[in-house]
Amino acid sequence: MADDSIAFDLLATIDTPVRSFRAGEVIFNEGDPARESYVIQRGQVEIRRNGRLLDTLPEKSIFGEMALIDHAPRAATAIAATDVVLVPVAEKQFLFLVSQTPYFALNVMRVLARRLRSANGAT
Repeated sequence: MADDSIAFDLLATIDTPVRSFRAGEVIFNEGDPARESYVIQRGQVEIRRNGRLLDTLPEKSIFGEMALIDHAPRAATAIAATDVVLVPVAEKQFLFLVSQTPYFALNVMRVLARRLRSANGAT
């Protein structure tokens, strides 16, 4: 996920309210309603599904992005692997970024495609 840090660096530094979680705290659970995605400003986040670790995301990564696309319940659980500071990205902000910076949408699609390939066992 090395290229994610470049794509989402701006979101991780914008002047919006942030949310902090201590190591081990659940950010959201699989099946929860999904209203926003997050960019990791500081720390690491584990993504788990059915209790199985899928990925550990570093700073400046985006997660929960499916919430902005289909509004379906969360597909996985996100847990703070370390103390983390997150920048929430609501749909309104997401749509603004897509309209002003089409490359942003391509970056989100690349993340989705990479994660789908990984989930399907493809490289």
